[in-house]
Amino acid sequence: MRKWAIGGIKGAAMVELAMILPMLLIVIFGIIEFGFVLYNKAVITNSSREGARAGIVYRVNVTSGIYEPYTAANIQEIVNTYLNNGNLLIPPGAPSISLPDGICTEFPENPRPSLRVRVEYIYPFFVLPGLVGSITGPIVLRGESVMRCE
Repeated sequence: MRKWAIGGIKGAAMVELAMILPMLLIVIFGIIEFGFVLYNKAVITNSSREGARAGIVYRVNVTSGIYEPYTAANIQEIVNTYLNNGNLLIPPGAPSISLPDGICTEFPENPRPSLRVRVEYIYPFFVLPGLVGSITGPIVLRGESVMRCE
């Protein structure tokens, strides 16, 4: 009788582990996935900030003395460069970059124009793609920076 009780305790522990382990793994991988989301959100926000900062700085051509702002293509290139420098989580060209307010071209006419750079990225769920994506749907990470032209 005593051997049966000891063996039953060991079997109960294995059954409990088998029941709890999937839930525990989902919680652990969910924490990891949440960390990836926060990291990507920070990268997206910083890339929009870098693009806005590059677009607002007052540049004068040394030879002609004329103000030459960056074009939208230049700002998009700066944002993409920031996103792709050492960042293995965001694939190149995945984020959409928009400049809805245009570039700081009306600087002489308007003394306080601003530049808005918006970067959007659909997060693909790296760790639990099938489980989390089916529950929440796609998560769109947005970073937006508005800066006044200098």
